[in-house]
Amino acid sequence: MQEITTKTPAIDKTTRILKYVSTQGSVTFSQIHQTLDLAQSSTATLLNSLVAHGFLRQEKGRYYLGLTLFELGIRAIESFDIRDLAIAPMTFLRDSTGLACHLGVLDNTSAIYLAKIESPGAIVVRSWLGKRLSLHSSSLGKCLLAWLPEAEIDRLLPEESLEVKTKTTITTRSAFKAELATVRRQGWAFDNEEDYDGVSCISAPVFDRNNKVIAAISMSGVSFQVPEEKIPEFVELVKTAANMLSESIR
Repeated sequence: MQEITTKTPAIDKTTRILKYVSTQGSVTFSQIHQTLDLAQSSTATLLNSLVAHGFLRQEKGRYYLGLTLFELGIRAIESFDIRDLAIAPMTFLRDSTGLACHLGVLDNTSAIYLAKIESPGAIVVRSWLGKRLSLHSSSLGKCLLAWLPEAEIDRLLPEESLEVKTKTTITTRSAFKAELATVRRQGWAFDNEEDYDGVSCISAPVFDRNNKVIAAISMSGVSFQVPEEKIPEFVELVKTAANMLSESIR
């Protein structure tokens, strides 16, 4: 473990103690001050303070990491911008498929693009950051809704009749709920020219550490770029990219 020395010795000692406990699981007072070569008096003072603040817990003469560290760690992870974490998975997906890739999240009653990596080819699907998509006609929308409670789906789609975007759009809420059941079962969603004529998309959900869907990754192309025989291959690539992002968040 690399030792870092700063101009604040008390912080350095505290950090060394926490890192040491984290590597050992549980330790005694003697192990701490002897292994780290710390004075007994300062070690006792630091340990008492760490226990008081919840960074350590003491049980039967041994010290363990405390839940305050867990809480701070969760907040630290949540502070990462998901767009930064999505760059590598989306680049992998774009390079593997040659098609445009998007990261989308649920925002009120629509899906919205947070990030995009453009296709390297001459044929591109027009989209932009901040673009909103209908929940019932886009593959992103399907992924973002599929794992929600039914009451929340009803709140977001209060009418049985759904807007017709193309000839393949799902136009009733009951039929859409059946589609969402399929999405949950298979773990991915397909937009078969349901949002725009001539454009097909495949999406997969991104899960946080609590198995809650917080985003979705998609690949989009003109429909002849997403032929039926290529869909199984594309599905696995999209799911791989989404899993990569899920793992980086957890």
